[in-house]
Amino acid sequence: MAVDRDRINEKVAKESVFVKELIAAMETVIVGQRYLIERLIVGLFANGHILVESVPGLAKTLSIKTLSAAIRTKFQRIQFTPDLLPADVIGTLVYNPKDSSFVTKKGPIFANIILADEINRAPAKVQSALLEAMQERQVTIGDNTFKLDDPFLVMATQNPIEQEGTYPLPEAQIDRFMMKVTITYPTPDQEMLILNRMGHTDAKTDVKPVIGPEDVIKTRHTVDEVYLDEKLKKYIIDIVFATRYPINMALPRPKA
Repeated sequence: MAVDRDRINEKVAKESVFVKELIAAMETVIVGQRYLIERLIVGLFANGHILVESVPGLAKTLSIKTLSAAIRTKFQRIQFTPDLLPADVIGTLVYNPKDSSFVTKKGPIFANIILADEINRAPAKVQSALLEAMQERQVTIGDNTFKLDDPFLVMATQNPIEQEGTYPLPEAQIDRFMMKVTITYPTPDQEMLILNRMGHTDAKTDVKPVIGPEDVIKTRHTVDEVYLDEKLKKYIIDIVFATRYPINMALPRPKA
């Protein structure tokens, strides 16, 4: 089937105009960290989740909160601790003695943008509470299943330095993230800009909304139309195959 690449390129160019505006809006609050900002936007439009690793104080929380404000969505921050329970994340059933019934109390996972702060400080049973939400975009509480709002993005953070009191992420949890982003300290010039911008008590961290949730969903449909040649698909499969069976890559490929 013939692919009209010119039409697709024109549509992508037209539909992505606001991306520069979105980045510019975020950079009115966030100094540096362009790498993180761009990958947050990639994860948002690709319907994926992001795992961020860095030392404290590099604007991880502020970045995801600013992104949420720039697209007019609901933001929730969940602080993962060793004593956190699955019900603290997804919600639970609360008994109502007046009519002897159970009422569903939804947890903080019911939002568009979720910050799972220091996710590796919670045990596996809590991390597993995120699996259904991140994969199926739904949450089951008791006998009822609730669909999560769209768009839905989880950005989880972990600290590479403090390993005491942390738990390694299960393979199933790692599989839910589209990419892992490692960020470093800003440059001296960026540090000076941060000091001048944030070094007073009334520092502004508000951002003007640029787009809405409906624009994110529309952009995802445009992303689905981007043409990917069969040669690139084969190249991707070869890379994946090499990570699974590195020794076999030295052998002749089996004939189809």
